[in-house]
Amino acid sequence: MEVYKVYRKGIVHMSDPNKLAIDGGEPVRKTPVPMPYPGASVYGEEEKRSVTEVIDSKSPYRYYGPHVLGKARAFEKAFSEKIGNPYTLGVTSGTASLIVAMKAAGIGPGDKVIVPACTFIASAGAVVCAGAVPVFADIDESMNIDPDSIGKVVDKYTKAIMPVPILGNPCQMDRIMEVAKKYHLMVIEDVAQSCGSKYRDQYSGTFGEINCFSLQINKILTTGDGGAVTTKDAKLYERAVRYHDQGMFREKEGFLSKNAADDVFIGQNYRMSEITGAVALEQVKKMDYIVSSMHRIKYQIKEQIRDIDGIGFRRINDEKGDAGNALILLLPDTEIAAKFREAMNGEGISTGLLYNGEPIYMMPQIFDKKTADKKGFPFNQFDEEIEYTRDMCPNAWNIMPRSASISLSPAFTDRDVEDVVTAVRKVMRHLV
Repeated sequence: MEVYKVYRKGIVHMSDPNKLAIDGGEPVRKTPVPMPYPGASVYGEEEKRSVTEVIDSKSPYRYYGPHVLGKARAFEKAFSEKIGNPYTLGVTSGTASLIVAMKAAGIGPGDKVIVPACTFIASAGAVVCAGAVPVFADIDESMNIDPDSIGKVVDKYTKAIMPVPILGNPCQMDRIMEVAKKYHLMVIEDVAQSCGSKYRDQYSGTFGEINCFSLQINKILTTGDGGAVTTKDAKLYERAVRYHDQGMFREKEGFLSKNAADDVFIGQNYRMSEITGAVALEQVKKMDYIVSSMHRIKYQIKEQIRDIDGIGFRRINDEKGDAGNALILLLPDTEIAAKFREAMNGEGISTGLLYNGEPIYMMPQIFDKKTADKKGFPFNQFDEEIEYTRDMCPNAWNIMPRSASISLSPAFTDRDVEDVVTAVRKVMRHLV
């Protein structure tokens, strides 16, 4: 349908408002929606003041200096109190938190860790960096690990399960813990993408024996980069502290003591700085606001598009506990999904395909077992060949390519919500 308006000087042609932007129509919006930086979007005077205090103290190192303020320790205390785990350790990144947690748990050469097929590469990469090998369990329509798939990949080498709640959606932790108990496996939660999410009123990252968080720029709380390890177990906490600080547990024996007896071992350096701690401390105070804002925005959009033919949603395991940082739609097939993503981006609504629509084990460094060690460590630590096959997680291949992800932020306005809804309706009129 062509649209015209009559003015005094003649007839002016106008574009069809229903025509897709990728076909030459007018986009729903010409400026991008807020970027997916939830924690950074609420930066303010609080973070600025906290960092300035560290600069003024001239003590950016957490363990000593002219006048250490204890910002990193204050963050750890605040985060523990917030989520309900008694021990928190700040580290340099989410990946570092995974490595520290696994080494604290005694995981290393000759061990396997079960990782979901749908996750960021760091989940699997950290397993390799810890000296173990990742094996992959399939997902279900939540896009999280399918508890029923875990037992299928357990063998004599398996030591742990790493559930990853994807983009705000909590895992079915009751069922996962039952499976772990059945097979005598440790649970290490990778909550990098879902800080503040809950399953049955309990925070993600408080179910497993030792658990991990990220403070990277895209995350719900951010310091630019950073991470945290949490646990209820005092011994695991001590081992985590030692591994992240060159084998030391300063609270117990001070600096490089020779009196640490059998507790000491060689560690790394993953220490959080006071500047990172200063920002993290203020971000924890804003967690409830960030999560509640995104949750409200997500379900406003979801409620207004749920009646559209051809639109489906990934299953949310606990809608009340959903952190809300992404709206993931499931389309009827991969072709429609690809057209939907293209058209939505054309309308000015950033819409992505999580992990290129493929299980993470398809990354060549995993699939082809490419490590920094020329002899093939740690894949050479078994009396059998470690093999990955393309189709070992069929549900992931069915679900991931049909998905379309719209990242959300506390910075979304009512107009942003309206534009997302308008764009989805406009695009789907052309596709289904």
